[in-house]
Amino acid sequence: MEPGGCDMGPAVKAVAAVLPAGGSGERLGGATPKQFCAVQGRPLVSYTVRAMERVSWISDIIVVVSPENIETMKSIIKKYGHQRVTVAEGGITRHRSIFNGLKLFSENEFSNCLLQKPEVVIIHDAVRPFVEEDILRKVVMAAKEYGAAGAIRPLVSTVIASAADGCLDHSLERARYRASEMPQAFLFDVIYQAYQQCTDYDLDYGTECLHLALKYCKTNAKLVEGTADLWKVTYKRDLYAAESIIKDSLSQQICIITDAKEAVVQVGFLLHESLRSQIKVEAVSVSLSKCDSHLQNTFSGQCYNFVCINDNKYAIEEIQQLVDMLEESNVPLLHPVILISVHLNSSENTSFSIDLEELTRMKKFAREVKRKNILVYGLLIQHKFSRLPSLKRWSDGSVKTAEIMKRIEYSGIKKDNIK
Repeated sequence: MEPGGCDMGPAVKAVAAVLPAGGSGERLGGATPKQFCAVQGRPLVSYTVRAMERVSWISDIIVVVSPENIETMKSIIKKYGHQRVTVAEGGITRHRSIFNGLKLFSENEFSNCLLQKPEVVIIHDAVRPFVEEDILRKVVMAAKEYGAAGAIRPLVSTVIASAADGCLDHSLERARYRASEMPQAFLFDVIYQAYQQCTDYDLDYGTECLHLALKYCKTNAKLVEGTADLWKVTYKRDLYAAESIIKDSLSQQICIITDAKEAVVQVGFLLHESLRSQIKVEAVSVSLSKCDSHLQNTFSGQCYNFVCINDNKYAIEEIQQLVDMLEESNVPLLHPVILISVHLNSSENTSFSIDLEELTRMKKFAREVKRKNILVYGLLIQHKFSRLPSLKRWSDGSVKTAEIMKRIEYSGIKKDNIK
């Protein structure tokens, strides 16, 4: 990315990410490595890849897996439509796997076609799925300035040392120490040179990338305070916690779909601006087509809620098409998915109404898809064609849209009088 090429991205020429995913998952206690365990019907590693994909200024994502899991990872990439992702063969240890991932940018023997060498590379565990763009930006900018940077968190427990006889020897003053977390970021040349100079002992027994940059390149990392959601899935109980967090976040994400008409597209933009302070608006599409790669990536990614905006009198066919596409995508609907049909009426006739037959048909359709865990709502917006609603005037309608979505709970649906 060129400096200033995107207002939301850091002023760095190119940024790539390396995700080590070669662990065996022994501490999880199951036959399946934790990165491939299903959470809400989707492998954990896919959530982490998706978190990186959502960041437009990350050019390449390298997932490093053990040799026996290469085909598994490739099938995940294909099934969920991941973009900008390359699979690398891991080594027998974490450091060797990361080194192999970095080699894809510099050594022909590890890649048929070398990827663009980044200015800054992010290293992030594949089993930390909840990383947000803000912390990624912070560590990248700090790495740009200092050469290396990493997220940290306060220690939860006091660290103690035992003596040879198994009794307490001493404890550390907890306030002076921090837990090293991910993501970490480095100037590519710094971390690559560090790995090139590593001893076999470092590669086989070390775990801290920041330490390698300090030891071999004299690069002292900038420590960036991270958020509580950077934790790592390690034990089986962590999978249950991850599932709970994913459920909660899914219910607050929406995709806005419009047609290509200027008035409808502008209303979609206004809705996006009004809603984003209340709920997470992840995607805006201007097509409802099976050929729309943007929409297909949304289906294969997180299972969003949807707002369809149109200026047709009846939109049940559009909603039916969206339901069909959802079913064909095989997204597991383990929680209620909300489809809100917003009809934009620009008629001068303020007494616009829907005939009884059509209303009955819409209600029947809503009852049928409810059995599939899909909830259909309708919202009518009346305005004059010559003057689109301002953000202030639009806010009442968008608040109702947000309220509809926030009424959804996983134990069931709360009754509400929203019309």
